[in-house]
Amino acid sequence: MRKYILWSLLAPFVLHADADLPVIYVAGDSTAKNVNARGWGDPLAHFVDGSKIKIDNRARGGRSARTFVQEGLWSALQADLKPGDTVLIQFGHNDGGPVDKDKARGELPGVGEETREVATPNGTVEVVHTFGWYLRKFVDETRAKGAHPILLTPTVRNIWKDGQVEREFGQFARWTREVAVAEHVLCVDAGRLIAERYQSMGAQQVLKMFPEDHTHTSPAGAELTAALTVAGLKALEGNPLRRFFSRAVQPANLLLPTLWLIGDSTVRNGQGDGSNGQWGWGEPLVDLFDSSKINVVNRALGGRSSRTFVSEGQWARVLAQVKPGDFVVMQFGHNDSSPVNDNSRARGVLKGIGEQSEEIDNMLTGKHEVVHTYGWYLRLFIREARAKSAVPMVCSPIPRDEWKDGRVKRSGDSWAGWARSVAAAEKVAFLDLNTRIADRYDALGEAQVAELFKTDHTHTSRTGADLNARIVVEALRSVEQLTSYLK
Repeated sequence: MRKYILWSLLAPFVLHADADLPVIYVAGDSTAKNVNARGWGDPLAHFVDGSKIKIDNRARGGRSARTFVQEGLWSALQADLKPGDTVLIQFGHNDGGPVDKDKARGELPGVGEETREVATPNGTVEVVHTFGWYLRKFVDETRAKGAHPILLTPTVRNIWKDGQVEREFGQFARWTREVAVAEHVLCVDAGRLIAERYQSMGAQQVLKMFPEDHTHTSPAGAELTAALTVAGLKALEGNPLRRFFSRAVQPANLLLPTLWLIGDSTVRNGQGDGSNGQWGWGEPLVDLFDSSKINVVNRALGGRSSRTFVSEGQWARVLAQVKPGDFVVMQFGHNDSSPVNDNSRARGVLKGIGEQSEEIDNMLTGKHEVVHTYGWYLRLFIREARAKSAVPMVCSPIPRDEWKDGRVKRSGDSWAGWARSVAAAEKVAFLDLNTRIADRYDALGEAQVAELFKTDHTHTSRTGADLNARIVVEALRSVEQLTSYLK
C-alpha cells in the first residue's frame, strides 16, 4: 500500500523531572470532536499511557482552519503549549465553503500566499488566506513554543461510487501533504489509512458506523479512526510519540491478521506494564507470536465482566476494528459473580448459559438495563465476531491461588463449565485454561505457586503471567489456523 507518511527533523522531547506531563493537543473539526462524543480525538486517550502523557482534545465542531484562528481557539491552545507537547492538526471538512457568506468559514484554495479582503455576514472585514497558509501558521507557532506539530489528512466520508469508497475530500488531503513536505513536518495520511480499512470492510459494514450522516461516525467508528491514526503515528520512524502508546492495544501492521484478546485484569492489568506488580497473561503472550505474520492486540480491561465489557462500549470499540481473518480470544468470569445491581460496580451477570434476563434500574449508572446470563454474553461475542468473518475462541477463567485438600480449586461446575458448554454449542475452539493451569499449579505445589501471586490470590506477578501465557500457547497449538503464527 502506498503511504504518504512524511517525517521531519523532529527534535527529541524535552522532559524534566519537575515538569508537567507532556500533552497531545488535537486541533480540528467535528470529525475529531463533537457534542455527541463521536470524534476520534476523544478515544485517542485509550491508546496512550495516561501515566506518561495526556490528551487534550481542543477540536470544535463546525470549524475550519480559518475560523479556528478567527474565533480564538488557536490562540487559546497556543497559550497552553509548552516544550515537549505535540499538536495534531487536521482540517478540511469545513474549509471549502464560501469565504464571505453563509457561515463564512471557507479559505482560498491552495497553499500559496494569496489573500482576499472580505466583508463577512456579521459586518466585519477580514483578510482571508489560503488553506495552506493557515496550516503553516499552526506549524510555525507550534514550533515557536518548543512543541511539535503533526499534520493529518482529513477523515473519510461514507460516500461510495462503483464499489469504491471516496478516497479524499476535495484537494485538502493533497494540500496537507504539500505543506508537510515544504515545512519538513510529520504527516500521517489518516484519510488513506481509513479508506483502505473501509474498503476492506465493505459498504454495508461501514454504514453501521455512520448512524446520522456520511461524515460523523458512531463511537465505535471514532474508536476505529483513533486506532488507525495511532497506527499511522507509530509507523513514523523515529517519532518520539511512539513510546507513549500503550503496548499492543492496536494493530501494528494493518495488512496482517490480528489476534484480539478481550477479558478482565487476569488478561491485562492496568496499563499492561506491571507498574502495580500485577501482570495479566495477555502481555507476555504477545512475544510468543511472530509479529511479522500477525498482530496480537490486548484489549482486555481490569475490573470488567462480560456484561460491562459490552455495556461500557469496550466490545463495540474492538468489534469496529475486527476484520475478516482475525481471531478473537475471550476470557471472562472473575468479575461476573459480582452483584447484578449495586452502587459500587454493578457488573454481575445472571448465572448459567440460558436466555433468562433481568431488568434493572442500575444504581451506579442511573440507567435502565437488561442483564443477561454469562452464556448470553459469550454467545454475543462469538456471533458478532463471526459476523465479521473472524474466528472466535473461548477460554475458561484462569484459577486463583485458592486451595482445598492440597489441590487448586477449579470452577468446572460454574464459570469454566459454562464457558465449555457455550463453546461446544457454538462449535468454537475452547481453551480450558482453568484445568490446564490448575493442573500445573498442583504439580508445582502450594508454596511455589504462592510466589507467583505477590499481591493477592487473583493477580499474578510477571513470572506467573509468563507461565500462564506459555500454557495458553500450548492450548492454542490445537487451533489449526493459528499454529503457523506461533514462534
